[in-house]
This record gives sequence, structure tokens and C-alpha cells, in this order.
Amino acid sequence: MSTGGVVGGADMPGKGCTHPPGCHTGALPVHASATVGARFWLLIEHPGPWASHLEDCNLPADVHTLIKRATRLGIRPQLIRRPGRRNLVETGIHVMVADSASAEPWIAEGVIAGPDDLNLDSVVAGVVPESCILVSEPVFLVCTHAKRNACCARIGLPLARSLAKTLPDTVWETSHVGGDRYAANLVCLPHGLYYGSMSQAAAIAAANAYRSGEVILDRFRGRAGIPEPLQAAEHFIRIHTGDLSVGGVAVESSRLDGAVTEAFVRGSGARFRVVVEPMTLTTPCGTACADTITTYRLVTLDRVTPVRYATSALT
Repeated sequence: MSTGGVVGGADMPGKGCTHPPGCHTGALPVHASATVGARFWLLIEHPGPWASHLEDCNLPADVHTLIKRATRLGIRPQLIRRPGRRNLVETGIHVMVADSASAEPWIAEGVIAGPDDLNLDSVVAGVVPESCILVSEPVFLVCTHAKRNACCARIGLPLARSLAKTLPDTVWETSHVGGDRYAANLVCLPHGLYYGSMSQAAAIAAANAYRSGEVILDRFRGRAGIPEPLQAAEHFIRIHTGDLSVGGVAVESSRLDGAVTEAFVRGSGARFRVVVEPMTLTTPCGTACADTITTYRLVTLDRVTPVRYATSALT
């Protein structure tokens, strides 16, 4: 199922787009494709321009120091800017940090004088740094990183501006989030929920659902920070149970056997055994495309019946 209001028209790639037809329109599946390494986040406001890679950007030395420290600690750094704006209005460095890995994800922000004012070790420990305060509203990131991939700017820029009109002060343009073929990409923080192939209407629907504590499965790429097969397992449980609450579905344990992944997943107050395996998707352009798309198919889904232990009767 796809949502109306597609930017750019269905199956009409823009100039310079090398992605298979359907990637940007919701015609191809996007589930289980959220960035695996994004458990913790560091967002740094900087108006740009942004080079293809953060280390090559013309940034103040203090910002490069923050990016290097974050990368070393396994925190995902992102540059952000307000849609349509290219001038900083703050003195100091405006940052946001987020923990998507905890049982209760959080996001906090602050304005710091320099790198030594932000304790990134505390972020990895799940503690809000002293220089930041918790943010009660969700934060929405739209990838508009043109130097990384032209499609992100072509589709992401108008989407970011449209979404910012609906949800002012919560929307940011951001650097590369992963998955250019799924532009426009939307990330919902603090939970690290990824959406791809977004139209303006689909983005508004997804953002409003997140503000209400729910996900929309249409164009939902998955939850960042966990392996793709486990994202797939959660996705299939949501389909099976109809549980759309943000925290209602989660993998409890998993086991890899070759290419097949077995996971035990909590959802709708029950536990399920889910088995998934990767599959290569045949794209509409066939061998004409250099890209291949890997997704996941459901092999087995069973509800786990609790074992009741009892002692045998004495004779």
C-alpha cells in the first residue's frame, strides 16, 4: 500500500537518479532497512554547505572534534539545520543528543561553548549530560544531503519545508542518514524510527502518528540500532498482531543459523517465535539497474505457549 501525494510523480526518477524505479514512491518494500549502527545520536546545528562526508566538511575545529569523539564512542553524528534557513542565530554550538537504545528513549539539547562542555561518555551510559536538558517534543530529521546523493535534496528539501510548516520547531534538515535509494528519508527521534520513500502526505501522517505514540507500517523502514533481520521480525509481528504502539513490539532474543534468523519477539502482550530469511528483490528495471535490493521474507511465525512446570504425582 502506498500513500498519496508523491513528490516528483510515480516512477518518474529525477535528473541524475540511478535508483531502480519505485524506490522513491513507495512501490518497492522498504521494511528492515533502518541504519543498524544508530543507537546513540549527536546532532550538531550547522548551516552548511555539507561535503559528501562529514570529515570533509568545512566546519569549525570544535565541531570536527565533537564528530570524532562521537564516532569513536559509537555515537552517530549528524549535521542539522532548519528548513529554508542557512544562518546560525545561536552563539556557541547548538547540539542535541539522544539515546534510542534504552527502555525509555530520550533526547536532550543544549548550547555549549566547546567540546569539553559535552560529556558524550554519559550519553553511551544512558545519562543526560549536565550541559543539556531533556526535550519533551519529538524531533524529526529529513535527509537533504545533496552532496551525498542528489535524490536526497531533490525530494527531501521540499518535504522538509512542507513538514516544518505543519510541525514548526520540531523539523530539521540533516546530513546522510543511510539508504539514499529510499529518499526522502524521515527519522523520528528519540526512538530512531526510520521511514523511507516518503511523500509529503506520508511524512505528515507518520509524524502525527509518532506524536501519538504509534507507527504507520506504510513506508516504515524499521527501528534503528538493531540488525536488519530483527527489524524484519518486529515488522512481521506488527502485521500479525496489529500492534502499532511505538514500544509495543520488541525482540527479546535471537539466534542466527546461516542466513536464517530465529527471534523471540514480544508484541500485544504475547511472545512469538519468528523465523526470517533474506531474499533478493527483482526490481522493475531488471538487470539494467546496478543496484540489488535485499529484503526479508517470513518463514515461520508461531505464538509461544508458556511452559507450566509441575511435579509428578508420588506413588
